[in-house]
This record gives sequence, C-alpha cells and structure tokens, in this order.
Amino acid sequence: MSLPDIANYYLFAKTVRAGSINEASRELELPKSTISRRLTQLEEEQGVRLVNRSRQGLRLTDVGEAFLVHCEALVDAAESAQQVTQRLLEKPRGRVNVSAPYAISQSLLVQVLPQFMTLYPEIQLNLMVTNRPVNLLDENVDLALRVRPQIEDSSLIARPLSHAPSTLFAAPRLLAAAPVETPDDLLQHPQLSLHYTSGRYRYELTHADGATRQLSFQPKLISDDMILLREAAIQAQGIVALPNYLCQQAVAEGQLQQLLPEWQLPIGIMHMTYPHRRGLKPAVRVLIDFLAEKLPEVAQRAF
Repeated sequence: MSLPDIANYYLFAKTVRAGSINEASRELELPKSTISRRLTQLEEEQGVRLVNRSRQGLRLTDVGEAFLVHCEALVDAAESAQQVTQRLLEKPRGRVNVSAPYAISQSLLVQVLPQFMTLYPEIQLNLMVTNRPVNLLDENVDLALRVRPQIEDSSLIARPLSHAPSTLFAAPRLLAAAPVETPDDLLQHPQLSLHYTSGRYRYELTHADGATRQLSFQPKLISDDMILLREAAIQAQGIVALPNYLCQQAVAEGQLQQLLPEWQLPIGIMHMTYPHRRGLKPAVRVLIDFLAEKLPEVAQRAF
C-alpha cells in the first residue's frame, strides 16, 4: 500500500473550513486550479466522491463528512506540532497580564511566581489581584485563576488545577460558652461571609452519610477580602467558611478550629482560564505550563 499524500488531506480540511475553493485559495495563497486538482486527486485515491461543487460553494457527501473528521484531526496535529517548534525557537519574552483572587495570590502564587521570574527574566508579569470576575477579552487578560464549582463562560478554556475545599472555622474562645456540635448550633454565633451577589447567605452542608442541610443567616461582616475575614474570625468575631489553605496555619497555632468535621461544604475547583487554546504567545504558554505543574503541588500541601 502506497503512502497517502497528507497534503491532500490538509487541503481538503482547509478548503471545507473556508467554505469554497475561491476562499481557500485566498487563505492558503494557492492557485484555485491547484486546490481543485488536489481535491480531485484525493477523491480518486479514495475511490469515492467527498464533496459536491456548486456556485454556492462546497457540500460534503455523507462519506465526506465522516472523512473530514479525521482530516481535521490531522490539521490540528500539524498545527500543534508547528507551535511546538515555534515555542522552542522563540524565546519567551514580553508582558503577560494575569488575574487572581487575593487569597490565591497571597497564599499560593507567592510561593511559585518568584521561581518563574528567575527562569524567564525577559517576561514581565502584570498581576491584577481582585476578587471580582474579570472579562478576559474586554480587559486584555491573558490568564486568570479562579475558584468556582465550574466556569460559566463556555468561550473560555478552563483547565482545572486542584480541588479547593472550604471548611467552617471559629476561634476556640468564641465557642467556649456555646460549642457547635450540630448545624443548628452554628446560628448561636455571629457569621462572617464573603459577598454573595445573590444577597442570600446560607450554608449548604452535606453529611458523610449523604444527608443535607441548609441554613440561612445574616452576616455580621461581609467582605471580599478573605484575609480580613480570617483575622476577624481569629479575633472571635464570628464563624466563617474559608478555603482550608487560608486557615491551615491558624489551626496549627490554635487560633482557629474546624467545625462539624462530618459535614462538608460545596467543594470549589481552582481553574486556570484563558481565551484561546491556539496562537498563544510563548510567554503566556510557558506561564500556563509552569502554573499547571507547580500550583497543584503547592495547593495539595495547603489543602
């Protein structure tokens, strides 16, 4: 069996994506006659008609539609291979705009970004620390770190890095007079909370045996600053639900204690999000690869 002409497969997929031979000729900067001849040659090699040509453009046959799936995979693989060589040839440099919440910046990124800066001295990092959701395209953000149960914007590439469990915490002296042994006991104390845009504040708890419990409350303190909430909890101002990594040291030092260990809050997922999978600047790509390798390790130790 003779080797297939992969270039014909590539031209077939590119032409179908373009919608017509004329448009493919402009995009690929090839003569229309060359593309038409190559498509005819491909159909002869396969022994079947793949497209029907008309003034309105190209229409795939049933066989052509099935054949196209595999040709597009070849195109994607070829472009990915080309990007690998480009990344090796191009030295990562330039500015990368990154967005992250305060807690991730102060607890996790602080442990890994200095190493990245040493490895890539010609990359300038612009780290925007904010707890509000940013619009990556409108605000020219190359990469954002977020903790959500899921990423709502389907136009983004969302790469999960680690689970980010949260726990209920309180200062031991707050609990001295009224211990928390059941979910209902939580409401004996003031509550501290992150800002909920819905305006409805509640705990959604799941027991180890599968039972669920919801408790509504009115917070004594509402803030987007997790560090402030943690410090207020340490000062016995109320009960708070925070990521484990943020309170690990305070628990070890006896300033806070975990509440209701058999009950679990909804588990968030730390995602790395970016607008496009292809065509990333080398500086953005190496940062994505670096964070994908380092952050799960750091987060695992903290969680």
